[in-house]
Amino acid sequence: MRKLFIAATVYMGAGLASGLFFREFTKLNDFPEGAPTMLSGVHTHFLALGTLTLLIVLALEKSFALSRTQPRVFAWFFWTYNAGLVITGGMQLVHGSLTVLGQESTRTIADIAGTGHALIGTGFILLFVMIGRAVRREGTTVEAALATATA
Repeated sequence: MRKLFIAATVYMGAGLASGLFFREFTKLNDFPEGAPTMLSGVHTHFLALGTLTLLIVLALEKSFALSRTQPRVFAWFFWTYNAGLVITGGMQLVHGSLTVLGQESTRTIADIAGTGHALIGTGFILLFVMIGRAVRREGTTVEAALATATA
């Protein structure tokens, strides 16, 4: 549980810092306000997919002890998901910064970002596998399991 809390906290910091970076970097470079750039999405990705998702997983961990009952799947989920999010956010940061600086991004950056998204998707699949197993193990319906998780 501590690992999930620390990761969620790190993503909260990264999300807030990337929002500040986006605002100040675009101002510093006289980038038109409201013009599209991937840089603005880093803030959202880290806060929503990092902080909020991992806080939800933390609640699920408290309810189902996922890391103790399914340690291998949990480890694969945790590291795959986080690697994907860091890669995706990093490539968004690079791509968006290049846009603000008036430079073209490369196909390689897009391919690496795509790999990051695939890893995030794989992490979500692993998470749902763990939740499904936990629900079956508990012998409850998904609705009852969610009610327990929120209680």
